Amino acid sequence: MSLPRLPTPRLARTLATAVAKPAKRHDWTRQEVQKVYDTPLLELVYKAATVHRMWHDPSKVQLCTLMNIKTGGCTEDCGYCSQSSRYDTATKASKLVDLEPVLAEARRAKANGSTRFCMGAAWRDLAGRKSGFKKILAMVSEVRGMGMEVCTTLGMLDADQARQLKEAGLTAYNHNLDTSREFYPSVITTRSYDERLETLKNVREAGINVCSGGILGLGEKEEDRVGLITEVANLPEHPESFPVNALVPIPGTPLENNTPTTAPEILRTIATARIVLPRTIIRLAAGRQTFSETEQAMCFMAGANAVFTGEKMLTTPCSGWDEDKAMFDRWGLDGMESFTQEQVIENERAEVPLPHESLKTAQPQPVVA
Repeated sequence: MSLPRLPTPRLARTLATAVAKPAKRHDWTRQEVQKVYDTPLLELVYKAATVHRMWHDPSKVQLCTLMNIKTGGCTEDCGYCSQSSRYDTATKASKLVDLEPVLAEARRAKANGSTRFCMGAAWRDLAGRKSGFKKILAMVSEVRGMGMEVCTTLGMLDADQARQLKEAGLTAYNHNLDTSREFYPSVITTRSYDERLETLKNVREAGINVCSGGILGLGEKEEDRVGLITEVANLPEHPESFPVNALVPIPGTPLENNTPTTAPEILRTIATARIVLPRTIIRLAAGRQTFSETEQAMCFMAGANAVFTGEKMLTTPCSGWDEDKAMFDRWGLDGMESFTQEQVIENERAEVPLPHESLKTAQPQPVVA
């Protein structure tokens, strides 16, 4: 059966008199990004909202659901993570989940409006996990067959593993840089910054969309948030998704007593990322439930256009589908369809035909102010 041709993406526009989109840049200096970050907050949000409307439909937010398919027992020493075997937390190690429960959760997520299903396994890498990786490839293939975008986060990947995930139908791979290169060793010592960048390189070269962002509240300074954004902005290609997480302090971890991230801090980070990464989806991720609805709405205004929704994220709380649907209704927001982001469409057209069902999704309509 022949597949219909992929639609050509139509990007949102603002006023007919709006200026042309600025060119995407990969040569940002720390000083330039710091200047953006230091802009008075309301002016920064206004500038970010303007950029957002040049590249995206501001009424659309991607709904993603994240499932922990292998909990705990990780050999890494990430200071924020309850799944590390080095810390005494309430999270206990378990085996990789079987295929059918994962598919049941994916079906449930889709029925509730999520268009991307993400699967996370608490591993440093896939070394010695041949049977487990084979099972994950089956999960990716089956979820993709539902017409959903599929994302995984499995630790470090080599080039061949990335290729196999792509062939199974993986849409995106999450591998966060977490913070600046300078501050990184204060949080993690078991995996280097360059090793993380090598995984991103392998993912990109396999034709998989890159999802890579950071965590606020690790004890970093403002210049470390600027350093993270600068690092990501100067990759050969901007990531398709940039998650902005607020640390959820977990008892038993080294960062359990860290000061909570404030709304102005996460808003300033999102707005800066939107200006520097204009084409990228900015994902308001972990810790979202700690901010009020109005604070979240400000983040959407500043350029955030994706959230995690469902029962929980890996081991931390998450706003539920019904709660998010009600919030979206109040603010005039709608869920984004699968395979409608420009970068995703380009990668899918270049590498692997989309499943027949996913081609039925509508393209975003132009927005006229």
